[in-house]
Amino acid sequence: MSTSVKFNQAEPEYKEKLVNLSRVAKVTKGGRTFSFSALVVVGDGNGRVGHGLGKALDVSESIQKAIQDAKKNMIEVVVHKGTVPHDQKGKYGAGKVLIKPAADGTGLIAGGTMRAVLEMAGYHNVQAKSMGSSNPHNVVKATIDALGKMRSAQQIAKERGISITKVFEGK
Repeated sequence: MSTSVKFNQAEPEYKEKLVNLSRVAKVTKGGRTFSFSALVVVGDGNGRVGHGLGKALDVSESIQKAIQDAKKNMIEVVVHKGTVPHDQKGKYGAGKVLIKPAADGTGLIAGGTMRAVLEMAGYHNVQAKSMGSSNPHNVVKATIDALGKMRSAQQIAKERGISITKVFEGK
């Protein structure tokens, strides 16, 4: 009698990228207690991306907690021919970002923290600028805010109740 192993096909394969790892200290009566805080971005490279924060006494456990948190905070983003459909600004706290579409072959022009989010989402040709705070937590959240505000031409046409060709006539 053979046993068959069933693989969960519903769970897509996600890539994860560690954005920031901090050693934090809690000062107590007996001295300092050190722990680790990890910020991770997770995505499938095809329009789904999320971020997570994990805290634990050792590095690997904090990263695992961050990955689990990121999988819970996934959002769907619009990927149009490897780039974003239009210019968009995002803001979270003092972190501000500007994301612009780029021509094919341009590549990903973005800072380290923003680059991680855009790569995990599946963008290949994007120009991005981080303004304001350089705090990685705020920059990641501002980038995801900007990507969440993106709408495709099909979504705009459906919301307005017009054809896709009419969406582009206004320009």
